[in-house]
Amino acid sequence: MSMAASSHALVDGQAPALRRRLLCMVYEGVLLFGVVFIAGYLFSTLTQQRNGLTHHLWLMSWLGLVVGAYFVWFWTHGGQTLPMKTWRFRLVDAHLQSVSIPRATLRYVLSWLWWLPPLALHPMFGLSVPLTLAILIGWIALWAAATTLDADRQFIHDRLAGTRLVPAERR
Repeated sequence: MSMAASSHALVDGQAPALRRRLLCMVYEGVLLFGVVFIAGYLFSTLTQQRNGLTHHLWLMSWLGLVVGAYFVWFWTHGGQTLPMKTWRFRLVDAHLQSVSIPRATLRYVLSWLWWLPPLALHPMFGLSVPLTLAILIGWIALWAAATTLDADRQFIHDRLAGTRLVPAERR
């Protein structure tokens, strides 16, 4: 599908299906396991970390930066991570152009809205883990369902970041 065809598909409301985007997220999580494992191993080796609680805030910051760099790199160099290529869609800006580094960074930061609000409730209110997980699952379901309210079926973080997912050409 050419860029013109992609643009036409959007006019017809044919953004990638929610199910495909959510399955892509699962695949992305599988790949990120390896990225996070290697980055965590590198951190613990370089800092001589012997206990998981030692430097844990630095570790979380480091992992957030590594994962952010992963996404920003792929989104600004072709608009696709490997899972996005597999599920045949790519990230563009609101004008269907390649995404800039600041816009990709903003999208990465805003994508944390999928997880952080419900997870922040856990320590704030001393919620149990099962209750926190139930709230998290409900939040994710609501966040995903919000695409039905968007005319182009885009995620909220894409709308806020000025980005969109569009069908990609088969290669």
